[in-house]
Order: sequence, then C-alpha cells, then structure tokens
Amino acid sequence: MGCLHCIGKPRKRLGSDYYSNSPKHTNKKINNVSEDKNKVRVELNGRANGNKREVNSNDDKNQLSLDVKKLKLREDDGNTSNVNKAMTFTFDELAAATGNFRPDCFLGEGGFGKVYKGHLDRINQVVAIKQLDPHGLQGTREFVIEVLTLSMVDHPNLVKSIGYCAEGDQRLLVYEYMPLGSLENHLHDLPPGKRPISWNTRMKIAAGAAKGLEYLHDKMKPPVIYRDLKCSNILLDEKYHAKLSDFGLAKVVPSGDKSHVSTRVMGTYGYCAPDYAMTGQLTFKSDIYSFGVVLLELITGRKVIDHRRPEKEENLVAWVCQCSFN
Repeated sequence: MGCLHCIGKPRKRLGSDYYSNSPKHTNKKINNVSEDKNKVRVELNGRANGNKREVNSNDDKNQLSLDVKKLKLREDDGNTSNVNKAMTFTFDELAAATGNFRPDCFLGEGGFGKVYKGHLDRINQVVAIKQLDPHGLQGTREFVIEVLTLSMVDHPNLVKSIGYCAEGDQRLLVYEYMPLGSLENHLHDLPPGKRPISWNTRMKIAAGAAKGLEYLHDKMKPPVIYRDLKCSNILLDEKYHAKLSDFGLAKVVPSGDKSHVSTRVMGTYGYCAPDYAMTGQLTFKSDIYSFGVVLLELITGRKVIDHRRPEKEENLVAWVCQCSFN
C-alpha cells in the first residue's frame, strides 16, 4: 500500500474520540455518502426523576428488530439472532445510572455521541454508557451494527458489551468501563507532570490490539473487518490491558472467495488505507494498514496528523516514508 499523503490533506484539524480529554469531538470520518437526513431525534433530558412508566423487556428487542428491517440490513451486516444475547435497559435506568447524565459523569465524545460513566443497580456494576447524537457522524445504522457485532464477539481484547437501550427515539449502548480511557490520552497532549508510558507498556498495548484484530479476522465466523482502528478506539483497563472498541463501522465479510468487499468509504483520516479510500474496495489489509499507523504512533509518540509541526511533518505516515527514502 502507498503512503496516505497520496490522498491529500484534510480541511480541518482532527481531534479525539471516545474517552477523550477534549469535551468536543472534531475527529472527521471519511464518508462518500451524504448523511441520513431522517435520523431520529434524541431527547437528551433524562427522566430519572420524572414519571416512570413500565417498559416490557421485549420492547427494546422489538424496536431494534424494526430498526434492522427499516435499514434493510442483510445477513452480511451481522446475525440479528444474536441480539437476544444482549441485555436491554430502559432509558430511565440509564438516566438514573448517570445521575441524569450529569456533567461530572461525562467521559468523552465521539462520532456516535457522548459517553458517560454510570453505575447500574440492576447488575451492581460501573459501566460506560454511550448515547446517540442525532447530529453526530454516526446514526441508527451504526448503532444497530454495533449491537449486532458486539453480540457476536467474545475475546479478552475486545471491549465487552453489556446491553443497549432502543426505547422510543432513544439509542444507547452500555459497555464495561475502562478506567484508563483510550490509548490516545496516554500518548498525546499529556498534562504537565504526567510521564509518557514506558516502551514495554507500549508493546503490551500493541500486542493486545493485534490479538483483538486477529480474532476479528481469523477466528470469528463469519470474519469481521474492523474499519476504524485508531488510538482513540483502543481502551485500557487499570493494568494497561488493551481492548478494541467502537464497532459501528465494522463490516462482516460474506462467505466465499471474494478478495474484497465493495462498500462506501468510511473511516478516520490518517488511519484509512489509501487503496480503500480511492477504490472503496475493503479488505483485511485495510485494518492492517490502520494497525501499522497506530504502531507508528506508539513508536514515535507523534500524532497521526499534527498541524503544529512543519508542513512536511504534519502527516505521520508521509513523514516516515520521507525519512525512509532519505
């Protein structure tokens, strides 16, 4: 694969993703399809202290099934029968778990929406709760695909899905809470006094991410192309054990001998493989390219795109390629 600078420069500076230190998400997704104007509106004001109503435990599953039919998802988008494995929660439960989405429970923001830390009394567990933003870069389709994908996976290097809420217009995902946040927070823009992570820890994180990717590619049946591997999607537990997260862009590979999947181009600038960005032909190698970019970040400590550096050094991959030929 060629160097990413072949595709040109982004128009705006890229920011951070989930579990980010930055309260605003500015990380731009590559998408050659216009946003769905019919995305549902999400009411951000919870009803934890309001009038509660009884919700049938099957309501969320029924609503998710309607979403699947409405979006006309095919079998190669995920096995819809696996939805029954995930727990369903009412919006009231999740609002109560986060103190009605209090600012001090806020963890970060990404293309899907805001992420909050909460405690679910029903399972007595601290969790991360991600709420769909109707004006965000992802929508109901990505929500459904993430629920379906996480219902299929089971690996120590993939974030564990606990359940979801699809009540009325509300769309929320519930995950295990990762106390150290994302890898991005430990590599870039460190606060004064915070020491960079050690070389051994960096290699441990890289190995963990590689194992998670290997599981998706080689051990899942059918296999899955992750399509959004980047530092902000690698979450860390208290021992720096790495887990891949955010599967809204994941693509299930159909059975057969197809060498690629033709699909709309989606991903994050700087991490997206140039051949996929130019042709729309998605392969497992697209994920391998993204992993290589993450590895460069771990080795150099540089951001994938950094406009504070000289022009020739702004793009990490282009800079490394330039250095290798000098």
